[in-house]
Amino acid sequence: MALDFKDLNKEQKEAVTEIEGPCMIIAGAGSGKTRVLTYKLAYLIERGVSPYEILSLTFTNKAANEMKERVTNLTGLDANRIWMGTFHSIFARMLRFEADRIGYTRSFSIYDTNDSSNLVKRLMTELEISTETYNPGAIQSSISNLKNKLILPLEYGNKAFNPFEKKLAEVYSEYQRALHKCNAMDFDDLLIKPLELFSRYPEILIKYQKRFKFILVDEYQDTNKAQYQLVKMLAQMYENISVVGDDAQSIYKWRGAEIQNIFDFETDFPNRKIFRLEQNYRSTGRILALAGDVIKKNRKQIEKQLWTENHSGEKVKIIETLTDKDEATRIAKKIRDEIRNNKLKFSDFAILYRTNAQSRILEEALWQNGIPYIIVGGTRFYQRKEIKDIICYLKIIVNPSDEEATLRVLGLTEGIGKTSIDKLILSARDTGRSIYDIILNAETNQELKTALKKNLRVIASLVEKYKTLKNEIRLPELVRGIIDEIGIMSRYKNENTNESEERLNNIEELKSAVAEYSDNSEEPTLENFLEQISLVADIDEFDSRKNAVTLMTIHSSKGLEFPVVFIVGLEENLFPVTGALTKEEDLEEERRLFYVAITRAEKKLYILYSNQRYRFGIQSYQLKSRFLKEINEIILKENVEFEKLNLKGVMPVKQQKKPGMTYDYDNTAIKYNSFKKSVPEFEDDKFSDIRKGTAINHDSFGSGKVLSVSGKGIDKKAEIYFEDLGVIKKIILKFAKMRVMH
Repeated sequence: MALDFKDLNKEQKEAVTEIEGPCMIIAGAGSGKTRVLTYKLAYLIERGVSPYEILSLTFTNKAANEMKERVTNLTGLDANRIWMGTFHSIFARMLRFEADRIGYTRSFSIYDTNDSSNLVKRLMTELEISTETYNPGAIQSSISNLKNKLILPLEYGNKAFNPFEKKLAEVYSEYQRALHKCNAMDFDDLLIKPLELFSRYPEILIKYQKRFKFILVDEYQDTNKAQYQLVKMLAQMYENISVVGDDAQSIYKWRGAEIQNIFDFETDFPNRKIFRLEQNYRSTGRILALAGDVIKKNRKQIEKQLWTENHSGEKVKIIETLTDKDEATRIAKKIRDEIRNNKLKFSDFAILYRTNAQSRILEEALWQNGIPYIIVGGTRFYQRKEIKDIICYLKIIVNPSDEEATLRVLGLTEGIGKTSIDKLILSARDTGRSIYDIILNAETNQELKTALKKNLRVIASLVEKYKTLKNEIRLPELVRGIIDEIGIMSRYKNENTNESEERLNNIEELKSAVAEYSDNSEEPTLENFLEQISLVADIDEFDSRKNAVTLMTIHSSKGLEFPVVFIVGLEENLFPVTGALTKEEDLEEERRLFYVAITRAEKKLYILYSNQRYRFGIQSYQLKSRFLKEINEIILKENVEFEKLNLKGVMPVKQQKKPGMTYDYDNTAIKYNSFKKSVPEFEDDKFSDIRKGTAINHDSFGSGKVLSVSGKGIDKKAEIYFEDLGVIKKIILKFAKMRVMH
């Protein structure tokens, strides 16, 4: 059937139908980029292009699955025939076919961050590098950053200068050797190894260049150096490459993304055509006006002007709160009010924050008010202990060389302690064999005790049994058999606690996940299942069907939208974060992050900041974010409504909070009592005119209002709220350079 373009605007249709040669689509927030990508895939197929010849790269499995479903609906063809998925999943798939060329088997393991971290710690111990002096997390993160920049161990080792760099180079080199020995790759290797493959074997590169005549790349602004090189290499033959992105939403520099890639597209492909998608279908006019004013402060960007035919909507609310607890409590009340007055669901709300640490106090406020919530970015399903305990058995069955999985199995086996495990590690290292090979041949090893041999025999017997069965029985039966045989469910049943009950439910959910995968997969093998779950990201586990408020970092919110959004913590050194204040490029990325947060909102947007917040274990006085201060006055007047504090004092009345209780508010401000009992005022001292309620002007801090006084004589102090700065300061009056305003 012929495609109907009635759902596309003029610019979208032009971008869809341009299929010959390089094409860059600048897609502003909410401008329908997924729709354009989907229609472009469908249009290629309608024009006679074989799905086999199309490569479509995304950044989340969620986006890939959504696009596959839409393509199937548009064309009636099975979109699974298209190589469509995340960079990591697509190149992992490619490596399954070609791994033997670079010294791996097709059954190589994929190490997640947890596996990589454990390996780094183990290697540091073996290399006698102190984990107290050198943080394993910093070492692991540094290795990942080096890989993102395509700096390999030998090159880095030659440049290492200071003690940390030298230790890092030592661990990095051993880490790569250990991965190879384990027949394993980490996430970064899934992008580096294809580059190695293409460089060493040009004929393989040519094979894939010929195959993928049409290449589509989503979120091009988020590509790192390796992803950029891979796409460029694959597109060299035909140059039928379409990239979709928005430089204004480039927010992943911290994980290696290089915004310069989207700016360089014109240089890389001089005959490229460019399309701008500027009509926003998501947000109200007022939300979009605020977003546009925020992002235009960035100097380096591709010119675009978002607009919308949506109604102007309600004004954006910018709310000043006294403390982070006050901030959280106000949000809870706003949610209750919105649900009661506007018939909304809990799932219509999202609370976005800059750092995960901000979630705790928000969770408490929601719980106390009986509001259900989910957190995106908590412990992912496949990272839970009981799930990883089962997965490690599955990994050994597929790849016996996987030492991290083997060590986990040993640690789970009753009767095998740390001393025995250390002995097995040493034996493997001395003989150059894998730990599993030592286990498999334990009977002939004279150095191992009889009791240990017996326990190792149980492990070897189970693994060898299921290595044979995995090719003879269905995957769900295989996994159920292993779960039964290792006795993990009976162990949790015997514990009979709330925690063990939850773990049992998770194991049942794993069985369901395997069954669902088996029913819906073209090739439901254990190898493919393990690959799929190893590449699950936070956002892939987000379930919008749950009727609960969503809490997440702004980074995690990319690609999502909600009717009502709360952005919290708009304060200096929090948003923007402290580390972004010294470099303009980092500050611009923080501003892009604020822009992304704003444009998640469809109908209503609340932005909150606090004067006081607990940070790093102490109560900190906060300054309002520069991002709020730099908003144009006309934009503020037309599109924003402020809720300022009614400063009759400084702290909310202390109450014994109980679930379901909230503070009382009027329509514009919180009612406060004084911060603490006022101490007697001494009229006979030189500061007798400084008292509660006095207006002052400070040489450095500007105009202020005295909130409370304490002490007497020359030791007299005052708590003063400085309105220009939005902070409260405690000042010793004998040192103060200020005047009383009459």
